[in-house]
Amino acid sequence: MFAARNVVRRLPQRSIRRWAHTQPTFNPVTEQDIARFQQILPASSILSTLAPISTPVAELSNFNNDWMNKYHGKSTTVLRPCTTKEVSEIVRWCNERGIAIVPQGGNTGLVGGGVPIKDELILSLGNMTKIRSFDPVSGIIVADSGCILEALSEYLAPHNYIMPLDLGAKGSCQIGGNVSTNAGGLRLLRYGSLHGSVLGLEVVLPDGTVLDQLTTLRKDNTGYDIKQLFIGAEGTLGIITGVSILAAPAPQASSNVMLALPKYENVLPLFREVKRQLSEILSAFEFIDRRAYELAVKHGQGRALNDEDVEGAECFVLVETSGGKREHDEEVRLKRFRLLCNILTRTQKLNGLLESLMEADEPLINTGVLSQSPAQFSQLWAIREGITEAVSKEGKAYKYDISIPVASFKEAVDKTREQLRSKGLLRDDAVKHVVGYGHVGDGNLHLNVVAAAYTPEIEAALEPFVYELVASYKGSISAEHGIGVMKTHALPYTKNPTSIEIMKRIKALFDPKGIMNPGKVLE
Repeated sequence: MFAARNVVRRLPQRSIRRWAHTQPTFNPVTEQDIARFQQILPASSILSTLAPISTPVAELSNFNNDWMNKYHGKSTTVLRPCTTKEVSEIVRWCNERGIAIVPQGGNTGLVGGGVPIKDELILSLGNMTKIRSFDPVSGIIVADSGCILEALSEYLAPHNYIMPLDLGAKGSCQIGGNVSTNAGGLRLLRYGSLHGSVLGLEVVLPDGTVLDQLTTLRKDNTGYDIKQLFIGAEGTLGIITGVSILAAPAPQASSNVMLALPKYENVLPLFREVKRQLSEILSAFEFIDRRAYELAVKHGQGRALNDEDVEGAECFVLVETSGGKREHDEEVRLKRFRLLCNILTRTQKLNGLLESLMEADEPLINTGVLSQSPAQFSQLWAIREGITEAVSKEGKAYKYDISIPVASFKEAVDKTREQLRSKGLLRDDAVKHVVGYGHVGDGNLHLNVVAAAYTPEIEAALEPFVYELVASYKGSISAEHGIGVMKTHALPYTKNPTSIEIMKRIKALFDPKGIMNPGKVLE
């Protein structure tokens, strides 16, 4: 196995599939339980194959299966509460009866964290969609956990605020799920992580107790910051039912530019110079390798550059700027992007900023396209945001969301491709593509292996290879998608034994019966 830099943390090989975890024995939902749930919820909020509800099995399919059709549960019952009180009563009953619960938001996750492993009860938060309050002065919004991220953005827009989080799945993901997985997304470079922007949470604990920490205070230095435990816990410690979050002032002027680079080694020098020149108005710096870009174009996500410009590029970078004052930002943008506009031909002499993008008299950039209108702005982003959809149309994707040094992005993709080639799997009927894209500003690489089908042979070639590769860089096996069920066995590649033991103690303290999203995060 791969052993670069002599820092690989090796773990025992497994003979079982990565999502076939063992877990304690829980009681199944029975007709007696359905009768109790009918006392808590209206009939329209209960889906169950059990009498007297008798919902057809097909109607539970969207809840039992993840959107990639990779993880499959066998839950007989889905409950869709509308209030925190209903969630509390359901959880209290399940705790007493020993029934395991899987909290589910928009079910847009990539690691199987929101679907059952067996026949656990699914608690869907999609009916909890109230915006409880909004302060237009501070920008603090308090909302139910089932609110769709895009709906929150639309609510804030007339007040000149935006959510500090932006994801490709914004049209279906829910804010509670975003917080539970500590989603990162496209705006982290500018606005930071949810650990900073979430001010308070309301959480139903595994015994049904409601933990109300739904504060709207920016500063509260009174002991342990308990809410931080639930951000990124993936529903294993409790169910988030309400979120207080600090929205950001909406930028009054935004622009973006798609740049084509002749080689990956130019990305870091470019990033350094762009940060220096654009400083406070830089809001995104996204990396896309050549194959990922081509897949996005192939599957209708847009086109930024002419074919001849793409031909000479090894990778692409999408840079976004945003500012709070239109006149100021227009002046800054025009001044600072003027020379970037000059890169529209390869032969043109570069000066000013462009000179700073030179290394050994060789331009860092081949060419680029600067958006000139809101429509063009959206079109450039559509390419980056559409890669996930494009990959899913191309085949079955093995997705690795990892944090490693930015300088190693290309190396990680190349080594993974070579590993699959060495196993004889790099062919059209097995592995079609190995692509990489991600957030340069926070060192998050999305490593995607696109296959004709999910097979044990491909999985065995990828794991533990990819995790050993990440460990060799002293990276993280999960940058923003969480651990879910996919990566529980791989947690030791990132977390040391002491850290894992403390996590297990915290889990046992909050959830001694282990009913909350069992088999996720921790084995």
